[in-house]
Amino acid sequence: MLAAGVPEGRVTRFTVVALLLIFFGGAVAVAIARFFGTSGSRASILVTVVAQWLGAYVLWTFAGGLLLYYEVVARYDGTLFGVLALVLGFLHYRARVSAGREQAALVFVGGQLVWLAIVLVQNGLFSGSK
Repeated sequence: MLAAGVPEGRVTRFTVVALLLIFFGGAVAVAIARFFGTSGSRASILVTVVAQWLGAYVLWTFAGGLLLYYEVVARYDGTLFGVLALVLGFLHYRARVSAGREQAALVFVGGQLVWLAIVLVQNGLFSGSK
């Protein structure tokens, strides 16, 4: 549901165009990085990290929507995950550049587990009342 007076078609087209620009811009950045450097260049790493966090955002939002629809959880706010993804995405990138692939994977997986814990706390899993 959009705000009053906002045409849904225009928003959908804008979203699709923005996503395509991000995708093709990333592909061009990777191609240029591989042409001038290696596949592990900073531009390539940045595109990989952004793609991983965007994918995680899409999957968590989809799962949260399904959980709300089937009334498994009472509350799910994907906006908070967006903020968490920005912060952890930056840390993920820094870990990948400085420490390597394995350490960066720990940041990514740890971020997913932190988000799962946040969702569980928001829905009262760890509260004392039953």
